[in-house]
Amino acid sequence: MKFLETPIAGVKVVEPQVFGDSRGFFMETWQREKFAAAGLDVAWDQDNHSRSARGVLRGLHYQTPNPQGKLARVVAGAVYDVVVDIRRSSPSFGKWFGVELSADNYRMLWAPPGVAHGFLVISETADFLYKCSGLWAPADEKAIRWDDPQLAIDWPLAPGQQPSQSAKDQAAVFLADADLFP
Repeated sequence: MKFLETPIAGVKVVEPQVFGDSRGFFMETWQREKFAAAGLDVAWDQDNHSRSARGVLRGLHYQTPNPQGKLARVVAGAVYDVVVDIRRSSPSFGKWFGVELSADNYRMLWAPPGVAHGFLVISETADFLYKCSGLWAPADEKAIRWDDPQLAIDWPLAPGQQPSQSAKDQAAVFLADADLFP
């Protein structure tokens, strides 16, 4: 298993070793010792699974004061997965990082507590799975606008294309108005 650094402190792209043959494939998606050796000694509290259609954008979500870390992967289809550093004390505060996660590339993304997270479905549909450290706390849910000009995220959308979003995500705030981490 490879743990690749990103420009955002603490965010990692995880590339599992995939063993395939004529019967299919096998891969380890999490193993306590390997993750701990990579600095990700995480206790999991919740697993989630979402299915979304092409053009759906979920995010940019986070929780405060009870943050969650997320280990995300796609088991069908493909997404463009994005994290934004919203820790004021971080050298990468206000920066974003994006990576394609797909059933074909097997990559996973570790989004630690203190970052906002979202994804855009770039295939016909996508099944998105993520493990969470910390439980979902509806009263702590927050969201930052996907199109915040301060962030200038380069989403893979056609010119003028608007993503499909929930009402909650449409009501998200700009980074300048968000409840951030120290």
